[in-house]
Amino acid sequence: MNEIFKEIGRDLFVSGLISSHGGNLSVRQNDRIFITCTGAMLGRTKDSDIVETGLDVNDGDYEIASSELIVHRAIYKQTNAKAILHAHPAYAVVLSFFNDRIIPMDSEGSMLIDNAPVVTAKETIGSQEVAEKIPKVLKTCPIAVLKGHGTFAVGESLDQALQVTTALELAAKIIWLYRYSK
Repeated sequence: MNEIFKEIGRDLFVSGLISSHGGNLSVRQNDRIFITCTGAMLGRTKDSDIVETGLDVNDGDYEIASSELIVHRAIYKQTNAKAILHAHPAYAVVLSFFNDRIIPMDSEGSMLIDNAPVVTAKETIGSQEVAEKIPKVLKTCPIAVLKGHGTFAVGESLDQALQVTTALELAAKIIWLYRYSK
């Protein structure tokens, strides 16, 4: 499992979807969550950057888990997700300031994402408010955008969550270029 965390983390960084220490990844296995640490460099993920904790209990290395652990737990409890990818795609974040949802115009984006709802929260990093709002949206959509912060994508695997994240970012870039490059 550590190898897929390393591959996906590297892809996120190389694609410019996260900064050097941004974003987080997790995978659920039954009542256990494997999640990246707070401040991990996903582009250079090491085995020690991935911690295990309970879905319902704070055990293992939960104290060094991502600050978004509360959100990941809520998503797992309220959806069928087996993997979660949180990134900071620039074009999607920019569009979140001007839209209530991002609706892809391109073929690939439209095929994978009907629309990506934009969720607003006062405190956007690891808050109870985000943990209450984001899972509701992810019950019916594979990806949501937290206004001014980033995306949360779900899937059967981290590969699937990455596919939706990259498709949304390309769709957002296409929308931006179409609307604002005239």
